[in-house]
Order: sequence, then structure tokens, then C-alpha cells
Amino acid sequence: MYLDSEKKQEIFGKYGTSNTDTGSAESQVALFSYRIAHLTEHMKANRKDHTTERALVALVGKRRALLNYLKHKDIERYRAIVKALGLRK
Repeated sequence: MYLDSEKKQEIFGKYGTSNTDTGSAESQVALFSYRIAHLTEHMKANRKDHTTERALVALVGKRRALLNYLKHKDIERYRAIVKALGLRK
């Protein structure tokens, strides 16, 4: 499996406040970004997989909503996570 509990804890530890910080916006955005990268690679190899494409679009929308929330709530945290993940906005 591409995303096991050790990988999740690593992501949460790096972008959240601790390994068990699963609720902060930064850790959720980082987890969504990891999943988006994985699904993007899958879509490159399987371009007719419409179910995965739909899930990918939904995941991108969830990440965008979280980033918008973070931008309105605390602009410094937003800028930090965008820079750390290398996102375009």
C-alpha cells in the first residue's frame, strides 16, 4: 500500500505539530498533496480511469478549500505551508 500508517505519521510529524496531529489544516493539506501526487502518477499511466480522475478532482477541491480557510484564518500559516509543499498559489 502506498500510504501506510508510518508514512502518515511522518507527514503529520513534518507538517503538523506532532505525529498525532491529524486535525490541523497544515497536516491535512500535506496529506492531500501526497495523495494527489500519487493519483496524478496513476492517471498518467491509466488515462481512461474515470473513477480515479473524479476522486482526484474531489481531492484537489478539498485541498483548495482547506487552503482558502487557512488563508482567511492565518495568512502566515498559509504562506508557510504553500512554500513548504511547493504549491503554485
